[in-house]
Amino acid sequence: MSTPSRMLTALRDRSSGRPAMRRGVFLLPSLFTMANMFCGYCCIVFAMRGEYATAAPFIGIAVVLDMLDGRIARLTGATSAFGVEFDSLADVISFGVAPAILAFAWGLTSFGRLGWASGFIFVSAAAIRLARFNIQTSANLDKRYFVGLPSPAAAGVPAATVFAYPYGLHDWYAALAFAVVLVPAFLMISTIKYRSFKTFNLQSPRSARNLFLVALVIAAVATHPQITLVVIAYAYLLSGFVGLVWSRGHRRAAPEAAPETTPRDVMADDDAGPGRF
Repeated sequence: MSTPSRMLTALRDRSSGRPAMRRGVFLLPSLFTMANMFCGYCCIVFAMRGEYATAAPFIGIAVVLDMLDGRIARLTGATSAFGVEFDSLADVISFGVAPAILAFAWGLTSFGRLGWASGFIFVSAAAIRLARFNIQTSANLDKRYFVGLPSPAAAGVPAATVFAYPYGLHDWYAALAFAVVLVPAFLMISTIKYRSFKTFNLQSPRSARNLFLVALVIAAVATHPQITLVVIAYAYLLSGFVGLVWSRGHRRAAPEAAPETTPRDVMADDDAGPGRF
C-alpha cells in the first residue's frame, strides 16, 4: 500500500471514530466496577448513619454489578489484567469492608473490641478469598463450582439479614450477629464447593425452564423482597453443605456397588495359566 493510501485509511478510521469507540468498549467494564465500588462506599456511609434499611440494598446492587462487569468484558473482548485487579480491589470494599461495617453497626457495637474484631475477620476472609481466586489457574478448575463461598454470596448473608430486620440487635440476642458475620467468613476460606452459575446457557434445551425460574425469582423479589432475599442468601450458603454430604455419600456407595470377587473366581483365574490368554 502506498503512502497516500495509508494516509487516507488513517483519516477514514479517525473520522469514523473507531479508536474512540474501541477505548469506550474497554472502559465499559471498568465503569461497572466503579459503580460496584461506589455501592460499597454508599453502604458504609449509610451504615455509619444508622440507616440500615438504606445501606443493605447497596450490597445487593453491587452483587448485580459484579456479575455484569465480567460478562460484559468477555462479550466485548475487553478483558485485561488491569480489569482483573481493579475488580478485586472493588470487591474487597463492596463485599469485605462494607458488609463488615454494616453488621458491626447493626448488631456488634455493644460488644466493643470483640465486635469490631469479628468484622475484621470477615474483611480478612474476603481479601484472602479474592486473592486465592486470582491465583488459581483456570486449567485445573471446574468452572461449574467455586472453591469456598464466593465473596458476593458471603456479603449477601449479612446484607439480606439486615435488610429483613433493619432495627438493629440489642441485649443478649445481639450475639446472633456473630453467626451472621463469622459463619460466611470461615466458609469463604474453606474448600467446600459451591455451584457456579457462570455456565448458565440460554441455548440449552432447558433454557425455557431456567428463564421461567428467573422470572419467578424476580416476581418474588418484587413482591416480598425481604423474605425472598433472606431465603436465597441462606439457601445458597447451606447448598455447599448439602453438596458436600451428597458427594461423600456417592463416594461411599461407589465401592459397595463394585462386583465382589468370589474365591472360586480367584482360583479359576489362578488355575487358568498363560494358555488361557
